[in-house]
Amino acid sequence: MAEFVPVEPFDIVIFGVSGDLSKVKLLPALFHRFADGQIDPSSHIIGTSRSNLTHDEFILMVREACLAANQNDIDEAKWSAFVPLLSYHQIDATAYSPDWHALVAQVNEGNSTLIHYLAVAPKLYVQICESLQNAGLVSDNTRVVLEKPIGVDLPSAQRINQGVGAVFPEHAIFRMDHYLGKETVQNLLVLRFANTLFEPLWSSHAIDHVQITVAESLGTEGRDAYYDGSGAMRDIVQNHILQLLCLIAMEPPNALDADSVRIEKIKVLKALEAFDATNISTNTVRAQYKRGMVDGAPVPGYKETLPEELKSSTTETFVAIKTEVKNWRWAGVPFYLRTGKRMADRRSEIIIQFKATPHNLFGEGSNEPNRLVLRLQPDEGMRLYMQVKEPGPGRLKLRSLPLDLSYARSFSTVNYPDAYERLLMDVARGNLALFMSQDEVEAAWEWTDNILKAWQDADQSLHDYAAGTDGPLQSAMLLDRDGRSWHDGD
Repeated sequence: MAEFVPVEPFDIVIFGVSGDLSKVKLLPALFHRFADGQIDPSSHIIGTSRSNLTHDEFILMVREACLAANQNDIDEAKWSAFVPLLSYHQIDATAYSPDWHALVAQVNEGNSTLIHYLAVAPKLYVQICESLQNAGLVSDNTRVVLEKPIGVDLPSAQRINQGVGAVFPEHAIFRMDHYLGKETVQNLLVLRFANTLFEPLWSSHAIDHVQITVAESLGTEGRDAYYDGSGAMRDIVQNHILQLLCLIAMEPPNALDADSVRIEKIKVLKALEAFDATNISTNTVRAQYKRGMVDGAPVPGYKETLPEELKSSTTETFVAIKTEVKNWRWAGVPFYLRTGKRMADRRSEIIIQFKATPHNLFGEGSNEPNRLVLRLQPDEGMRLYMQVKEPGPGRLKLRSLPLDLSYARSFSTVNYPDAYERLLMDVARGNLALFMSQDEVEAAWEWTDNILKAWQDADQSLHDYAAGTDGPLQSAMLLDRDGRSWHDGD
């Protein structure tokens, strides 16, 4: 059993506690950290929303959320000890009013560290922060957590950053991207900077290309209105994928503190290749899924599930991009990025494809290059594919086999926290290293907006692909013309 270092007592106020994010992720994460001894019993977990819930109804809601996350298995003794931390206040968070008085009184009697988690739509961030200031709930020991996406484009992101920044200093703003809390993502830094084997090879001298795939087998799952106004580019590429790209491509930071890491990530974002109407069609693919089969069952196409007013939607549910980091380390190395809904399976992975040996000693078909596969989900781990001799007499025959590190097998006795659990504890500690800065968010939006504008200027075609596949043919062609192919499973 892993031992977890307790954090100092804190109070956390979750705005939008009756929403899906809170019930699926935040509340179970807090219970798990409490059950493992990381959250002090004197801490307070305070839910707020517009829903008219009694205290008992709120406790039941939290219990049901924790049961769902634990497959209906819960430690009753730990649950009983957890319940006293919970309380609920019905308020309209967008405007300070007398309804806030009970919340203010409870927080003022609590712990010195106060966390406000805004589990609400980004358009409400500034209003809620202003309400917090008017209520006197902002001090030197107060932190605020913002969920991605921060805006829908660069101007809206700047407005949010400026509005929140007028209430909270930058060191108190935690911009959440849960991908940065995944074990394999954090292990990417360890892989690069704690192993002399890899860092000397981590450049255009040895690496042929990089692939990043974030594939989902699900559709929009009741998020039709949000997703149709967002699309795959804004929903996944602008945040998750660009953050992964930054960790792969950044230079070694001076230290692992937040400022040092952020400086190197911003350099990567600013070095990314720009697009215009002349190169956007050859280097990007946008597509939308049509009806198909997922896990052996028929599923409708994207437009079929939309309300009538959205049936003519041209929102992309799939994006593939070929780009480059224009700097000394990565010159000439293509980065292939891909994400989509209703794909063949759910997986997130990074492929580091090394160059083939300069001379083939072993005959035709034996010069397969080394490949490092970092799997983020569903089965976290990494594989390094190497050429080995097949046993037996006769002609020397080579085969590519992996050195395999599976978290499930290597750490089978460790029940390690999920991404939200880890990041919530980092907020409580005040550790910003795995959270995005204002400059990072805005640099990512600047590059994303450039692609969206280039699509519009070039009147970029919207292709289609059958649900349950790995995307449209044009995505495969994006790599095929370079003599490469997507990695679609072992």
